[in-house]
Amino acid sequence: MSFVVTIDGPAAAGKSTTARAVANRLGFLYLDTGALYRAFALKALERGVAPDDAAAIERCAAETTLDLAGTPGRPQVWLDGVDVTDRIRTPEVSEMSSRLAALPAVRRWLKGIQRGLRERGPLIAEGRDLGTVVFPDAEVKIFLDADPETRAGRRYQELQRLGMAVSREDVGEEVGRRDERDRTRAESPLVAAPGAVVIDTSNLDMQGQIDAVLEVVRAHACFPGPNPEPS
Repeated sequence: MSFVVTIDGPAAAGKSTTARAVANRLGFLYLDTGALYRAFALKALERGVAPDDAAAIERCAAETTLDLAGTPGRPQVWLDGVDVTDRIRTPEVSEMSSRLAALPAVRRWLKGIQRGLRERGPLIAEGRDLGTVVFPDAEVKIFLDADPETRAGRRYQELQRLGMAVSREDVGEEVGRRDERDRTRAESPLVAAPGAVVIDTSNLDMQGQIDAVLEVVRAHACFPGPNPEPS
């Protein structure tokens, strides 16, 4: 079995950027589970499938293929053979993704896809239930967190960089809704896995987050390093 590092945490805690950077530094596969949920959410939106129509959601999943490609620095998300990387970061997709993630059938389906990626080699996987459900036997489990105000500010800046016209207040409400839904869902609620190292990123810059995670990963007795860093 490949060496696995899971990075879980709530929205805008810094998981994606940190996981990409760590995977790039170590030469590991980068698994963005949120991108898989978002890609499926995009398909559901384009088909007009309601998230509370369980039968329609299951039919849609049965007709969907998802894959991840590219490099940690330039990850690609493929939906039914089409690169949708630049189309899955809108607020509408985020909201639909969060609602679909609460459905047990969707989580079970995507869990199989995620576990299959382990065959490609050592990986850094980021999401919300990786250390608890998808990879409970992961060698390293990390839980990134930050206070709600900090996370809402980060999410707002991200959307502004993407050129999306959103208000700071609306983004804060979206983050709050996702937190509530993620933490209270019946299946795979967002919690720190047993044995996970919790890192509060509220007062860390991005390099500080990356260094903190690298220190934990490299300290593990089974760490398959040293690895040359990409030039």
